[in-house]
Amino acid sequence: MTWQPRLPQEIEVESFRRIDALVGAHDFPPGVWPVVRRMIHTTGDVDFHQSVKVHPQAITAGVEALRRGCALGTDTRMLLAGISTGRLGRLGVEPFCILDDPEVAGDAARQKTTRTAAGLERALPRLAGGIVAIGNAPTALLRLLELLEAGAPAPALVVGIPVGFVNAAESKEALSRQHCPFITVLGPKGGSAVAAAVINALAIMALEEIPS
Repeated sequence: MTWQPRLPQEIEVESFRRIDALVGAHDFPPGVWPVVRRMIHTTGDVDFHQSVKVHPQAITAGVEALRRGCALGTDTRMLLAGISTGRLGRLGVEPFCILDDPEVAGDAARQKTTRTAAGLERALPRLAGGIVAIGNAPTALLRLLELLEAGAPAPALVVGIPVGFVNAAESKEALSRQHCPFITVLGPKGGSAVAAAVINALAIMALEEIPS
């Protein structure tokens, strides 16, 4: 077997070129396609371009929030680990995992719910005007939607892409009907890596001099 060594940046550029060729013509706005393309790049799954749903204001809302140095909460430490903290640091954003609050386990036990749902409820006031990123826990996304319906202050953007076969598709379908800015993927596909890819794409755009 023969292969040509490439630098990391060259690999990324060539990967994006091949993704563009595989997807071909599409109707994603210029600001949305870099996000979708990075989701495909992260997963190797071209089908994401058919199931992604993006609120018309999602990209602008996410980029502006990051430029303000907003709060950014994730549902798992795995998602947190996948985010480029170097880029976010330049924007003044310090991401956190909603499970790291020491009170969450006790809340979950008393409420007879998951730790991610309890963590989301406890963290939501801190995330008003910020970004919520969910890649694993549909219960956290469902609890978020319940709280928003009850009048809780909304985040600037919800990246809701939980993966799985129990409540994941249902939670994302519900999110896709919301008025608040969101980025989601219909069906069971998703995951922490996909949600992190979205945040990383938004951070890249937030650091560009040309407004998104």
